Parts: sequence; structure tokens; C-alpha cells
Amino acid sequence: MATTSPSALHHQFLEIPHENGTNDVETEIAYVEESLPNLSSFMENKEENNEEDQKSTTNKRYMPLLLINYVLLFVGSLSASLLSKFYFIHKGASKWVSTWTQSVGFPILLFPIFLPVLLKYTKRKPFEGFSKKMLLFSVLVGIMLGFNNLLVSWGVAYLPVSTSALLLSSQLVFTLILSSLIVKQKITFTNLNCVILITVSSIILALDSSHEKPAGLTNKNYYIGFSCTIGAGFLFALYLPVMEKIYQKVNCYQMVMEMQLIMEIAATVLATIGMACEGGFSDMRKEAESVFDKGTAAYWVTILSTVVTWQCCFMGTAGMVFLTSSLTGGICSTTLLSINVLGGVVVYKDTFGGFKAVSTVLCIWGFCSYVFGMYIKTKQKKIVRKNSSSTGSSTELIPRRNSDAI
Repeated sequence: MATTSPSALHHQFLEIPHENGTNDVETEIAYVEESLPNLSSFMENKEENNEEDQKSTTNKRYMPLLLINYVLLFVGSLSASLLSKFYFIHKGASKWVSTWTQSVGFPILLFPIFLPVLLKYTKRKPFEGFSKKMLLFSVLVGIMLGFNNLLVSWGVAYLPVSTSALLLSSQLVFTLILSSLIVKQKITFTNLNCVILITVSSIILALDSSHEKPAGLTNKNYYIGFSCTIGAGFLFALYLPVMEKIYQKVNCYQMVMEMQLIMEIAATVLATIGMACEGGFSDMRKEAESVFDKGTAAYWVTILSTVVTWQCCFMGTAGMVFLTSSLTGGICSTTLLSINVLGGVVVYKDTFGGFKAVSTVLCIWGFCSYVFGMYIKTKQKKIVRKNSSSTGSSTELIPRRNSDAI
């Protein structure tokens, strides 16, 4: 049976007649393009898959999105802490107002939900694929978040700042334990070392808080504040791995914000009911008109700013859990407790003695060691991915469906 060599086939291909009777290069290219599969459609499918799989480290949008959420968490946590202290320093004292401001800013979340659609950054419509099961989970977690906000407010009202920071840092230990049980988080030297260093830094910080005890604090109120703060730390530690478990079935940051919106609405409903029953709204009006020593305008600016910064903090936390893990979100949140102390030193001229200096160094050391561990792990994954791709055939140029995005 006669065979034809590849060079002969190529020669025959060049001699194919065309309508204009020529075989110029442009006609040849057009003929080849018509003969090949439509690669552009494959590329569009790949882009859609990459858009859906936004928590994949290979997605080009991953690092900008991660950086944005880092900034939101840092700015939101630091600003909310300073504004809350400003509120209490100038004679604001309502625990229900403090609770309500942590969630009532939920309309801000409409921007990251609808803005990508208006800018045609995504083809996905808001709440597309949002199931009833996800709605139920979001409401239940939102109610839990509402109770957490209430416990935090009661703890801050009765305890010194440093003591409250120490007790809230216990959530990091809870997070490590609960994440290992709920999402099977591996306990490694890197994350265990980080948890120990940051926890020790918070303990050292608390040793310097004896002079910060509020005057007239009774034992009853102290134990109430103590119990509420420990409960808040546990609930927040439970919130993080539970959300990571739910986010395992979510590949779109827009849907994360949609779930966060439902949670904040549920938490706001809970806080509003408490405000209405305990006279919180009348307390706000009374504080603004006669109690807050900076005046009515400054009071409402403080409340509004606190509302915005708390939403930035929660957006950053949700984004960190979605893009990384619940443990990473907990580590970042706890690290910021020590950074908030530095904010108090800069803004309110708080004393900065040896205890706070050592605590800050240990906190930064623990956080940097964890970030370095994440960097090494990511670098190793890239090397493995590069080696596996170099051993593949030339057919890798043809786009494939990303199975991880399904």
C-alpha cells in the first residue's frame, strides 16, 4: 500500500487551487484557519471557568482580590477599634448601640454585589445559583453573628481594653481546634508556632492592663464581661471554619458577598429587636443631644464611621476565609488586636512600655512566620505545577476544561 510523506502532503496542500487562481500566503492562512477548530470559543470557556473559580491560586484575579481583602480587614479592624474607643471615651455607653452599628451597614455590601455586573466585569447575575439551602445557612450563621456582636459589646463595656483583647485572642486557639475538626485543617509546625506566639503576645499584653481597670467595676460586672468575651471568642472561632466549610462549594467572590449580606441582615434584625425592646433608639437620641461631650454632629459622624468600618472588617474577614482558610482569617484578626494597641498609642497617646513592646514583637514575629510558611508552600506548588506541565505533550496548547472549577 502506497504511503505519502509529510513533505509531499504539505506540497499538495500548497498546490490546492482557490477561487482567485492563486496560492498566496494570505489565502493559505485563511484556509488553515477555517480548517482548524474554533480556538476562540475554547478560550472563552476557559475565561468563564477562571472567572467562576476565583479562589484558585492560578486565577489572575486571585492576588488582587486577596490584597484588597487584606486591606479591608486591616483598615476596618483598626478603624473600628479606634472609633469604638472614641465613642466610649466621650461618654457613649449604650451596649445595644455598639451591637447595632456592627451589622446595620449591610447596604454597603450591595456595591461588591452589583458593581461588577454594572461594569460588565462578570456575566453572572446577582444571586444567580443562590439556593434555599444557602439562604438558610446564611440566616442561621447571621443569627450566630448577631449574638457574637452582642457578647463583644457587653465584654467591651465591662472590661479593660487589654483584658478584652487577651480574652478575644483565645478565639485563635478555638479556631485551630475547630478548624481541625470541621474542615480537617492540618496542624503543622508553621501554624502551631504562629498560634503560640500570638497567644503569648496577648498574655503579655494583659499583664500590663491592671492600671486600666475601670473605676467602680463590681465583681459581678467583671465576671459578666469575662464570660461574654470568652463566649464571643468561641462563637467567632466557630463562625470561621463553618464559613470555610460552606465556601468549599462556592467559587465566586460575588456569592460570598451575597451570603454576607444575608448574614448581616439577620444580625441587624436581631440587634434591632433588642434595640426596640431595651430602648436603644431613645438612648441614641439622648446620647447625641445631651450625653456625648463632642456634640450632636460629632456623635452621628462617629456612629456612621463605625458602621462603615465594621462592614469593611467583616468583608475582609469573609474574603480571607474564602480565598485562604479559616485559620488564616483567625490569625489575621488576632494579629490586628495587637496592632490596635499600637493604634491607641499613636492616636490616643496611650503609654507604650516594655510589655507592649515585647507583645508587639512576638505578634509580628508569629504573623510573619506564618506568612513566610504560606509563601514557601505556594512556591513549592508552583514548582510542582511547572514540572508537571513541562512533561506534558504539545497538545497542552489546546485549552482544556478546568475540572477544579466545576
